[in-house]
Amino acid sequence: MSPEGIWDLTISTPIGRIAAVAEFRRVDGTLTGTARGAGEEVPLEGVALDGDRLTWRQSVTRPMRLNLAFDVRIDGDILGGTSRAGRLPSSKVTGERRVLPDSSR
Repeated sequence: MSPEGIWDLTISTPIGRIAAVAEFRRVDGTLTGTARGAGEEVPLEGVALDGDRLTWRQSVTRPMRLNLAFDVRIDGDILGGTSRAGRLPSSKVTGERRVLPDSSR
């Protein structure tokens, strides 16, 4: 199961739902990525895939400065799991991979 592509994410936090976009790609055999949301773009750190389990870390400054750790499972073009910010309760994460237009037509 490859996470490569662009994913539209929804993170259900205590302060409300946050929409974000994560993009995963493979560079020289290593998974990397970036996330965009709340007016900022940040690199993903420690991206790791183990079977259908995808984990990564990222730091954000909006809506507040947080270090987030994501732990999700991929099932085809959907994902679900959690995001945790330090000792705060974990937040539910859901996502759907964007389907690219078919360029063969």
